Amino acid sequence: MNKIVPILIIAAALAWQLTQSNQPNSSAPQNPTSNSQTHSAPTADFERILQQAFQNRQSNLQIQGSGTVSKILPDDNEGSRHQRFILKLRNGQTILVAHNIDLAPKIKELKAGDVVDFYGKYEWNKQGGVIHWTHHDPAKRHVDGWLKHNGQTYQ
Repeated sequence: MNKIVPILIIAAALAWQLTQSNQPNSSAPQNPTSNSQTHSAPTADFERILQQAFQNRQSNLQIQGSGTVSKILPDDNEGSRHQRFILKLRNGQTILVAHNIDLAPKIKELKAGDVVDFYGKYEWNKQGGVIHWTHHDPAKRHVDGWLKHNGQTYQ
């Protein structure tokens, strides 16, 4: 089983890249490790990819997408502090966003009903999954992620 998970991750990433290469306006950031404040909109495929990742209990998936805030949760202040909120995708799937506010600014004006774009790492859980690594990596060992809300990028 442990050997199947990396194969599924690679297959999903390749499938996603193939769909992106056939589209004139790819949603993948041109340079995912840059600190650029300009990010393109996600494609419709991200919801299908996240739904499959949830069904297959897949983790460690770098993904760009967008959702509507359905609930604001209290910040997690144990260890590295994280702003937490639930995004609902158009397909009904919900995803927890855990945004490290020790490394990136907190979205202060966030409220239910707001749309948030994200670029981060998906990890499976029973509730729908978690998006994290939505910030820069000061050690430069991980792709820089981000959140975008009301035209402002948080990374």
